[in-house]
Amino acid sequence: MKPLQGIKVLDLSRVLAGPYCTALLADLGAEVIKLEPPAGDDYRHIGPFKDGESALFTLNNRGKQSLVLDLKDPGDLALAKAVAARVDVVVENFRPGVAARLGLGAEALRAENPRLVYCSISGFGQQGPFRDLPAYDLVVQAMSGLMAGTGEEGGAPLKTGESVADLIAGLFGSWAIMAALVNRNATGQGATLDVAMYDALFSMLTTSHALHFYAGALPQRVGNRHPLSTPFGCFATRDGQVVIAVLNGKQFAALATLIGAPDAADDPRFASDESRTAHEPELKRLIEGWSRGLTTEEAVAALAGAGLPAAPIWDIAQAASNEHALTRGLVSRLPHPVLGLAPTIGQPVRFDGEKPVAETSAPRLGGDRAAILREFGLEETA
Repeated sequence: MKPLQGIKVLDLSRVLAGPYCTALLADLGAEVIKLEPPAGDDYRHIGPFKDGESALFTLNNRGKQSLVLDLKDPGDLALAKAVAARVDVVVENFRPGVAARLGLGAEALRAENPRLVYCSISGFGQQGPFRDLPAYDLVVQAMSGLMAGTGEEGGAPLKTGESVADLIAGLFGSWAIMAALVNRNATGQGATLDVAMYDALFSMLTTSHALHFYAGALPQRVGNRHPLSTPFGCFATRDGQVVIAVLNGKQFAALATLIGAPDAADDPRFASDESRTAHEPELKRLIEGWSRGLTTEEAVAALAGAGLPAAPIWDIAQAASNEHALTRGLVSRLPHPVLGLAPTIGQPVRFDGEKPVAETSAPRLGGDRAAILREFGLEETA
């Protein structure tokens, strides 16, 4: 299934949030035309590299065509505007105000093309006192509240290991574009979408919202355990760690029996999720008195046998290569002009049992200019 078949997207974005957004659209069948400056998207020059090709660029620009235009050149700028007048969606992540100064802003393009869905992705949005702050993922993680609540107990704030602000903004961008296309099909009117990395990441901090707005408390850094539920975290084994996730009294009673401490289920200190969290250090010592005597594999098997959620901690190679991941098709290999078949992680949702993924990997820089101009009936500039 390719639910976005026939939808044409002009991608003016670079690096990660915008390209991730449009890659998701390409997976679903949209024709994505990536406009790049003569030097290419910045990510083409960021490693790791394989055969001279950037892995980050390859992963986040699958299924797109590359059109190189120098927007400082009047002829190329006119071509960009002409393409924008012929597409369904424009995605950009310039600094706020830059697209408008180029004549590629939402107001100008939608005046020419009222059915256009125009999506701007930026660090802090198109309005507000922070709108001109640098749109780096680390900056947004720091200001959103995420870093303040992340880290070891008693330790310093920590960022996550991925650029989650960029990725979540891209995900919300694709979600909003599809919603706007549904509305356009019903009303004939396009939309102007303002997606901020700050807003997007802040909206995802559900546990922090619960603590702050409803309990009047600030999230505390608690390492790998859950701030509200216990036991819900990592426990030492003979050769590593096991993750245990217990959320209710029935599960805790089963865990207490498994570890040889059935009376713990009746201990007032452990009678509720809240009291277990208040006495987390004592409970952790009790559980690790059992888990340290087992390997991680043995502990996971015992916990699973008791019907309790548990897992080993895998690295990315293990997560990608296990039998379940292979069955689910988490990694695809798409044709690439240099790499042959390039590993690609497409959108994860299955539609009627099938996982739509773009048909090709990332494009050569400027490799589709002639075909794009021909498709739109535009003449080559001198």
